[in-house]
Amino acid sequence: MIQKLLVYMTHPQVDAWVFKPRHREILERRLPGLEVIVASNSKEFIARLAWAEAAVVWYFRKDWLTQARNLRLIVTPAAGRDWIEPEETPGLAIWFGGFHGPMIAESVAGAMLYFAKAFGLSREMQRRKKWARLKISNCIRSLGGARVTILGFGKIGQAIGRCLKAFGCQIAGVRRHVGERPDYFTPGDQVVTVGELAGLLPRSDHLILTLPGGPETRGFLTRDNLRMLPAGSFLYNVGRGNACCEGDLVEALLAGNLAGAYLDVFEEEPLPEESRLWEMENVLIQPHLSAAAPEYLDRFADELADKLLAGGASR
Repeated sequence: MIQKLLVYMTHPQVDAWVFKPRHREILERRLPGLEVIVASNSKEFIARLAWAEAAVVWYFRKDWLTQARNLRLIVTPAAGRDWIEPEETPGLAIWFGGFHGPMIAESVAGAMLYFAKAFGLSREMQRRKKWARLKISNCIRSLGGARVTILGFGKIGQAIGRCLKAFGCQIAGVRRHVGERPDYFTPGDQVVTVGELAGLLPRSDHLILTLPGGPETRGFLTRDNLRMLPAGSFLYNVGRGNACCEGDLVEALLAGNLAGAYLDVFEEEPLPEESRLWEMENVLIQPHLSAAAPEYLDRFADELADKLLAGGASR
């Protein structure tokens, strides 16, 4: 069992991503005998690495391993390995967060309701003091029976699907291997392989991307894929921004293939001011915050404790 855990988790912008005393208390209460040291900066973190058996971080540089002679485990709350440089290293395990799904599902559901119930247009008419009942009513639709394709049907994609079933959506999950159907599926729901994506797109009212970053997913959703979507459909990206070229996305939005898009991730972050996406009325932008919530690190600490209690990273 890990007994010496070194934490270096600060964030210059998002307070919910800063490790606080209560998170340390969760770990020490649930794991008696665990010693937790919290470093306030990278210099202190590197100086204490030789002591640590496990490191909890947002990012970890490969050259730091030379200072980490006792390190057996690197843990990050992030769902992807974008900021963890070490890969396969003998005797070193790397864990990624698996708790994000319900929080991201709330963000996706909120964006879907934003578009389906024309809240953006209603807000604009409110600003102009216009009782635009006819105009707004023509834009309102229901999520009941909506055909939703989730590209990337892992933990996050399945959590989104579970949330959307409450609205009566029909779910199609796309992944490398079909695997088992989730227990919340009803007749008409399906899990298919990537090779069947082209057949799904023309029947998708909502396309949700939860793909990880990396060379394998760069440009995965092509211009031709976007053109297959029916007019009036919507796209949501809460995975990584490399999955879809921004130029292709703008083209699809202008052409009407897409009625709107909720974008939480981008090819370049922060999104450059010159990006056309900023000015598009049918685009809802968030700055990579779909999983943000005040209890973010509380959930992470509990997940980490569960995994350590289960015997993870033991000698």
